[in-house]
Amino acid sequence: MRLTARVPATVANLGPGFDSLGLALSLSNEIEVDTDAEPGIAIEGEGGDELPRDQSNLVVRAMQSFATDVGRELPPLAIRCSNAIPLERGLGSSAAAAVGGLLLADRLLGVAVDRTELLRLATALEGHADNSAAALSGGFAVAYLTDDGWRAERVDPIPSLRPVVLLSEGERVGTDAARRSLPEDVAVEDAIFNASRAALLVLALTARPELLRVALEDRLHQEARLGLAPAAADLFGRLRHAGVPVCVAGSGPTLLAFDSEQAPVPDPGAGWRLLRVEVASEGATLLEHPHSGR
Repeated sequence: MRLTARVPATVANLGPGFDSLGLALSLSNEIEVDTDAEPGIAIEGEGGDELPRDQSNLVVRAMQSFATDVGRELPPLAIRCSNAIPLERGLGSSAAAAVGGLLLADRLLGVAVDRTELLRLATALEGHADNSAAALSGGFAVAYLTDDGWRAERVDPIPSLRPVVLLSEGERVGTDAARRSLPEDVAVEDAIFNASRAALLVLALTARPELLRVALEDRLHQEARLGLAPAAADLFGRLRHAGVPVCVAGSGPTLLAFDSEQAPVPDPGAGWRLLRVEVASEGATLLEHPHSGR
């Protein structure tokens, strides 16, 4: 059996939506498994010279975790990862690996669990339900914790959105370091500020894009994370001053901006990659390939 999982990049912690709002983007990682090929792991593209090629690889860990959870055993297989999502840039590369591995293991073992269960498993592996929710559903995802675990709802954003990813060439921020930078206590007025902005962001993304600049404001996490990335902080300030809607992508230092005729995203200059992308309308997908009979 030969299968390919395609999983989109995601921006979590979207503006005021800390640990709750995620947006899927039209960059994707592809993970192919082949049960008839020589076992091994090949990685090309982003992270090709950094990611492990053994049992510690997150794709492998996700697949093994799923098999253990359902009491089955995976067959020997070859894994090939073709990655377009940069590492440690706040674009959900870990969520893509976890979601892709879970989807592949589910199909290989013939279990067919639902997406809510996949969200639970991916969040347990990777730690961020907003990334995993958007990776599974595509579009704009709202993740929320219940007594029975994490749940998520997909919301369809308006088609006219023009996301722009601003990727630092010189700065990287690990998720753990970004978490440690956050304050332990939150003032009531800051919680109220974020609650109102998060509600406004749903309206901005679905009907009123002119509200995006205000709706992306935050008092819980962005300032602390920008403190770990001076170049990103400088660009963030310049974009805000120019009237461009912008937020920190995930844990940063990547920035996500929204282009418009009224406030176009300028060339960020040396040290930055500018990627004009789209919202990914489709979440993680699985394709089964016919074998050539070799």
